[in-house]
Amino acid sequence: MIRLILIALFLLIYFIFSIPMFLIETIIGCINKNAKIKSSQWLVCQLGFKPILFLSGVRLTVKGLENVPADTPVLYVGNHRSYFDIIIGYTLAKNNTGFIAKKEMEKIPFISVWMKFINCQFLDRDDIKEGLKMVLRCIDLIKDGTSIWIFPEGTRSPGNEMLPFKEGSFKIAEKTGCPIVPVSINNTESIFESHIPWVKGSHVVFEFGKPVDVKAMSREERKHLGAHIQSIIRETVEKNSSIV
Repeated sequence: MIRLILIALFLLIYFIFSIPMFLIETIIGCINKNAKIKSSQWLVCQLGFKPILFLSGVRLTVKGLENVPADTPVLYVGNHRSYFDIIIGYTLAKNNTGFIAKKEMEKIPFISVWMKFINCQFLDRDDIKEGLKMVLRCIDLIKDGTSIWIFPEGTRSPGNEMLPFKEGSFKIAEKTGCPIVPVSINNTESIFESHIPWVKGSHVVFEFGKPVDVKAMSREERKHLGAHIQSIIRETVEKNSSIV
């Protein structure tokens, strides 16, 4: 109960803080678009997400972060268990990173503004044409130096079981040739989703796997790229389930 109250108070303060910051970030964007993205991501991660994780009592174990290239954009691919996947993922991502979120998130005032500032992309799962446009935008972002983080299951799946990965998500890596970094996530659902509306301190494990070079794969191998990445993540999730 106390964690929920503290987080609610913090979000109220952050909302008030954000009102002038929206104007400041907009002005920065008119002068230098990349500077706006970097400063917005810093404000969201350092002043927003990290305090939320502290107030939530998250005990985080991170493995394999050294596997993520620091000098090139990547496609992060993870299993999806909780809204906290995004909060934690943003604090760990190297370089500028945009997450793919469901279209409904774009309708949420205040949150959607920050999401747009940090290059999040909104996916309409019911409109194939709009989905294709979003993939093309992500390709342009990768080419411009921004990493993209996707959850190819398309929705959250608490527990160790995963929904099949949607192969279309991997077109971003196929078209750009960027490395794919598998991200295995354990136990984030125990922070909030397992006992809504309460927030409970939990031990969470994130493991970043070795980058997968799509360019080195044959055409036949690329046809099953989603299944291949999912098998890597599944194996790591099962391995780490014993330590949470």
